[in-house]
Amino acid sequence: MVNYIERAYFPRSTSDIMKTYLLTATLLLAANGALAQDAIDCSSCAEWNKPVAPFSIYGNSYYVGTSGLSSVLVTSPQGHVLIDGALPQSAPLIQKNIEALGFKMRDVKLILNSHAHFDHAGGVAALQKASGAKVAHTAHGARVLRDGAPGKDDPQYDPKDRTTMPKVARVQEVKDGETLSVGPLRVTAHTTPGHTPGGVTWTWQSCEAGKCLDMVYADSLTMISSDGFYFSGGAGHPDISASVRETFTKVAGLKCDIVIAAHPSATDAFAKAAAKTTQMNPFIDPEGCRKLAAGAAKKFEERLQREREEKGAARAKG
Repeated sequence: MVNYIERAYFPRSTSDIMKTYLLTATLLLAANGALAQDAIDCSSCAEWNKPVAPFSIYGNSYYVGTSGLSSVLVTSPQGHVLIDGALPQSAPLIQKNIEALGFKMRDVKLILNSHAHFDHAGGVAALQKASGAKVAHTAHGARVLRDGAPGKDDPQYDPKDRTTMPKVARVQEVKDGETLSVGPLRVTAHTTPGHTPGGVTWTWQSCEAGKCLDMVYADSLTMISSDGFYFSGGAGHPDISASVRETFTKVAGLKCDIVIAAHPSATDAFAKAAAKTTQMNPFIDPEGCRKLAAGAAKKFEERLQREREEKGAARAKG
């Protein structure tokens, strides 16, 4: 065994060295080619995908995402959980951040997703391949991950601009309230439809210096859509406003000492990280989930008012 390891990592001849270099170069070219092929170009993608250094949130929870797209790593000696994969081109940045913290990609045993849009799930396939991890989502989210694109029931569906992402072949389906385990880690799914029909918010506990806190990774609560879609119903779409309001109520009522949103700006993640010290952790805010949900609810009611005005104007013309 010793001889095998020595030969694998310390080639003893020039021929072996050249073969090793060529193999490494071939693998890198293949990986870069696949990455370039899968990369998605959108108006915000370059800004979202700027690399940032990983940082500790609390205890065994770490931010490993990019400047505009969150990804959180929850660690244990028996394996880790990764939440969200950002863009396809974000996958190597997320892996680099995980490794910069001293963890190994192959120790990621479970990958979770908040919602299956290209900017939060685009990197999941590559991260699964790099780690061999299991991927889990709601039944609706799992279907989108397998298809590589949202369907007609998604508020942002646009038949003229269907951005696809790398498909994820193996996805475990989870239900509302179901808890998944990796070693001592327990992560619970809370279905939060609205931004997408399959949206899910994830909760777990992290401990530091003997104090355990309730952690929340909140799905996107912004209700945006393609032109012609009404959350209040119409133009061939059902009224889903009640379920959206239920989502706000659910998020506001979660046990929540620390909340991280799918977009870090929604919970001021970087400002909190910059202000964090050994004596003070600005991430700790038991009102965080309630404030996040309240702000989203206010914007949603404003959206519904605009919808009523638009539909009223359309009826007046017709």
